[in-house]
Amino acid sequence: MSWDTIFLAANYWAFAGWLALAFAPRGPKVLALILYLGVFLLCAAYAVMLVGFLTGTIDAGGEGGGSFTTLAGVMQLFASPGGTTLGWVHYLAFDLFTGLWIARDADNKGYSRIVQLPFLFLTLMVGPVGLLAWLVVRDRRARALAKAT
Repeated sequence: MSWDTIFLAANYWAFAGWLALAFAPRGPKVLALILYLGVFLLCAAYAVMLVGFLTGTIDAGGEGGGSFTTLAGVMQLFASPGGTTLGWVHYLAFDLFTGLWIARDADNKGYSRIVQLPFLFLTLMVGPVGLLAWLVVRDRRARALAKAT
């Protein structure tokens, strides 16, 4: 299977999770499906690729090498199709997990789905910005709910 195919499959898989998160009813079964069929499988794919790269059983398709300790080392990690796909799957898994947490937190705090959608979209597109925006907005209601109990 080519790196392009793996990249596209991971994108489509994550996007299906995002669509379910944004538009499906949020019962416990749907949330569990998003967690285990979405986040878990992306994490598992990441783990398989990472172990394969580290053991040399999967070819990243580039020169290889690199490290996490310098900018040049990280750039070298992302210089191969496999390394870039590995990094992208990492982003997809964590952004979907973060979106799931935002949705569950927003539901628990009584925010409507329509209010949640911009935060979910921001998290999908620019993960940390969506999380930051949600943390700023949720703070007031979280404090009010804490005082009420």
